[in-house]
Amino acid sequence: MTDSSRAHRNLATAMAAMGTLHMVAPKPFDAIVPERLPGSARTWTYLSGVAELACAAAVAYPRTRRAGALATAGLMLAVYPANIKMARDWRHRALPLRAAAYGRLPFQAPLIGWALHVARKAR
Repeated sequence: MTDSSRAHRNLATAMAAMGTLHMVAPKPFDAIVPERLPGSARTWTYLSGVAELACAAAVAYPRTRRAGALATAGLMLAVYPANIKMARDWRHRALPLRAAAYGRLPFQAPLIGWALHVARKAR
């Protein structure tokens, strides 16, 4: 298995796992939906889960891999405000939780880079 095939398989798997998690355990995701978004937090949680599952499927399929990887990068950028909200909301929590919330912020850049790498390698 080449590095690029591992990269797209791992990206598709990660996105499918996160999308599934949004569906089966939505409550933690509801808490980080920015209040300024219209509608219910649960709706946004489910919508983002569906988007992650769609990105996973698109990345997994060779004909849509490039578009799926670009959509994944865009989605990771779009959900960044939720990560900022989580870090702000968790600033008074215990150190391990606070570290996890703050640690998510710089981690988004490598995720976006990973998706862009898969897009570049797609045929």
